[in-house]
Amino acid sequence: MNAYVLILDDDADVATAAQLLLRRRHGKVATLCDPAGLPALLARGVPDVVLLDLNFTPGFIDGGEGLALLDLLRSQAQPPAVIAMTAYADVPLAVEALKRGAGDFITKPWDNARLVAAIDQALARRAAMRGPGAATPDLMGESAAMRELKALIASVAPTEANVMVLGENGVGKELVARAIHALSRRAAGTLLAVDMGALPESTFESELFGHRKGSFTDARADRAGRFQAARGGSLFLDEIGNMPLAAQAKLLTALERREVTPIGADKPEAIDVRIISATNLDEARLFDPAVFRPDLLFRLNTIVIRVPPLRERREDIPLLLAHYLNLYALQYDRPVRNVNAAAMDGLLRHDWPGNVRALRHACERAVILGQGVELSLGDFGLGAGAAALDDGDDFIAPPCVAASVRAAINGGVAGDMTLDTLERAAIASALAQFNGNISHAAKSLGVSRAALYRKLGKHGI
Repeated sequence: MNAYVLILDDDADVATAAQLLLRRRHGKVATLCDPAGLPALLARGVPDVVLLDLNFTPGFIDGGEGLALLDLLRSQAQPPAVIAMTAYADVPLAVEALKRGAGDFITKPWDNARLVAAIDQALARRAAMRGPGAATPDLMGESAAMRELKALIASVAPTEANVMVLGENGVGKELVARAIHALSRRAAGTLLAVDMGALPESTFESELFGHRKGSFTDARADRAGRFQAARGGSLFLDEIGNMPLAAQAKLLTALERREVTPIGADKPEAIDVRIISATNLDEARLFDPAVFRPDLLFRLNTIVIRVPPLRERREDIPLLLAHYLNLYALQYDRPVRNVNAAAMDGLLRHDWPGNVRALRHACERAVILGQGVELSLGDFGLGAGAAALDDGDDFIAPPCVAASVRAAINGGVAGDMTLDTLERAAIASALAQFNGNISHAAKSLGVSRAALYRKLGKHGI
């Protein structure tokens, strides 16, 4: 999305981590650590979304500083969407921030998927206000299959029916969920995404239904569950097919009763969410009672939307290529290059087992490593890997990018690539692999966090 996101946080490391996570998805991501500079920044242009820390002065945890900044942001002629953020979350502060105009509330340390979803939802709400045509910009494609998909979304979205989205990995099931929410009557509310397969059974109820302070060892404060946090909006239950049967039973009870009981609470709380679920399970397995409860399935699949794989809509590939190649050329400050005829033929013939996600990563690789006037098929990394690379002592080449570097050398471009160029590509690839997580990227690269930060500055990443 070509959006302007501002991260306002007094911790430079936190701001940088958020910037690295988000810059792959948005056109401009700026950071500001001193709130005194906010008026001057707003004078140069108001962001689309502001990620706002609520505490700046050491020792102050009441959120007063951030709330004052929130008032300033909301006073703009065209105010940005604001997502409040603090390491000292409590229910009254969250409620006060929402009352003053924040669209969402994030607790530090954040969950990457939750943060990305919150920002995407803020942008979707703004797009929805400009009309339905702008609300689903990420659902690209003009093939018959995509036109049929968009028509089905437009028909289903205004209803309150639960929707199950089916499709292979990488087809864009979350984008479909966002589009449904953005075109629904709940568009002004939150779309909260939850990876159901990643929730441990031990914390399942706490994560979804919330808990009260003191209800277990680490319950140091009241915490709202995902159902409560998404009240008035939509809850996107991703990877629903990976849930254990015991967890499925608990989810079914909540949906049947339309209420949840936080751990440690005496009374249940009513829920007001629309459920959108998704899975990449084959439908035959989905209807196997040993894998998925039939009674839960019938609660979730009132409407079923099947997202076509990329191999069934090959006519959309040129449009997707143009979009992602331009996006990454802008992100990495590289020239925009055309795809030569032979490469385009190969890309159109490729079956894309990873679907649009795989095409996006191939485009990122081509922009980073491509050296010719035009991009060739080898630049996209779809061929077989080649000889080993003899790494220098100071050169980063982790396993996650070694094949890419070797392919570039075997493609005959090594003479045009310096170690700095290859190192920058390696860092960019590692950050992409770990969604901007500095700690994980540094570990995969074999360097310390401090060393990686220095290299980020060196390469301007």
